[in-house]
Amino acid sequence: MLAQERTVAEFRLVRAMRMRHLSLCLLFTAAIQSLCYADVTKLPTEGRKALLDASRFHEVHSTKDLPPAIVALCVDDKGKLAEPGQNWNATDAITDPTLPWKRLIWAAVGSEYYVVHYERGGIDHSFHILVAKLTKNDAKPTMVWHAVGHQFKDYAAFLDALRTGKLDDRLDYPH
Repeated sequence: MLAQERTVAEFRLVRAMRMRHLSLCLLFTAAIQSLCYADVTKLPTEGRKALLDASRFHEVHSTKDLPPAIVALCVDDKGKLAEPGQNWNATDAITDPTLPWKRLIWAAVGSEYYVVHYERGGIDHSFHILVAKLTKNDAKPTMVWHAVGHQFKDYAAFLDALRTGKLDDRLDYPH
């Protein structure tokens, strides 16, 4: 009987230690996730104000609906940006070397502001937001801001992420 009680006690101790480990892992996971995204720090006030005025923006779903100078800010080293739904190199396992490394998800146009949401393939698949300003008198756009986040289904989801700090602009990520 003593051996059986000892086995039960050991089992309970092991179970308690596993629960403690699990609790620590969950806490660590939550802490890491909160460090991955932070308040947007580099977006100029004027740009933030313009972006938050959602009524001035309309979505587009093709690079053909954007000025070539805006698309040029987003292309890969081959000068390409795949259209939504087109084939592209999403991972570092290259299936076709002629395919682009980036693909448009959607873009939004609001007078002189352009918001381009695209994904970048490779070993670290990532989702990017690029904001640029192009006035009628300028031949070259001005990069206003860029950040990394999750995939956003539309402009409204992007605005929600902007308001709630689910974008990361702390590092100078390649875009």
